[in-house]
Amino acid sequence: MSNKFGKILIPLAIVIAGLLVAGALIYINQGKTEKEALTSQQIGEMVINYINANKDTVAGGLTASLSSIAEEGEIYKIKLKIGEKEYDSYVTKDGKFLFPQAYDLSTTSSPSQTGENNETAEVPKKDKPDVKLFVMSYCPYGLQAQKMFLPVYELLKNKAEMGVYFVDYIMHEKQEIDENLRQYCIQKEEKEKYGDYLSCFVKDGDFEKCLSETNIDREKMGNCISETDKEFNVTALYNDKNAWLNGQFPKFNVHNDLNEQYGVGGSPTIVINDTVVDVSPRSPEKFKEIICQAFNSPPEECSQTLSSDSPTSGFGIGTESSGSSGGCGQ
Repeated sequence: MSNKFGKILIPLAIVIAGLLVAGALIYINQGKTEKEALTSQQIGEMVINYINANKDTVAGGLTASLSSIAEEGEIYKIKLKIGEKEYDSYVTKDGKFLFPQAYDLSTTSSPSQTGENNETAEVPKKDKPDVKLFVMSYCPYGLQAQKMFLPVYELLKNKAEMGVYFVDYIMHEKQEIDENLRQYCIQKEEKEKYGDYLSCFVKDGDFEKCLSETNIDREKMGNCISETDKEFNVTALYNDKNAWLNGQFPKFNVHNDLNEQYGVGGSPTIVINDTVVDVSPRSPEKFKEIICQAFNSPPEECSQTLSSDSPTSGFGIGTESSGSSGGCGQ
């Protein structure tokens, strides 16, 4: 990593924090009246425009882009990509103030004490648990969750029903629709090859290489994609911007019924035995433990120990020690 990229650790964590200490939040609303209702996308664009207009002092001269924006109470949590790094920041809903960190005053735990100790919803037990992972295929945290999912899938795929499903809207351009359809059809037509394909895809996103390496039947997959596109109006909904969610995000209705059933709002969302659960940290071992607790009689595979490290978000095969609770979605 160059020194220039190394220095980008400073801007949003220290420069903005310094402004806070000085008694001022960053004012980013430019020319908006209080009566104007701002969408999350508009606010995200305002933040990016502000940072890029002041990138020499705020972002080390690098250009910022928006990875995701999600509503959290009375503010928006935004994930910014500056250079090769991503940063969490927050912005008020009126688009006036940007700040780098938020503390939940409703809990007595300090920020360093939260994370691994998050309570998980009580999951009903079954002889063969049903595990659904909802993602957007290009969401950095969806990719992280898929990397968490894979070792557990290989361990328990013959003992539990396990599959990857898709959030009913996209945030990462047309490529996400295409990849969602590929993964949907590989699971439908050649499920035995899906684990190998996904293990390849999460490394660098080179789907052409992964299709070849795993010998996916392209004709069968192509026919499935065409039929699925027609059945769920995927391309038609993408081309009809009037149908986009909040006018911002194309709909992807392949699993819309399940999204509505479980209240899926973003990527990743994990559902075990019809119960939405939080996996924190997002490590294979933690995920395995939660699934194994959902068996009436856990199989012997549950005695195996998997990695307790969380995979990095986005593409790549590294790990991170802190775990992550980030996501893409509204």
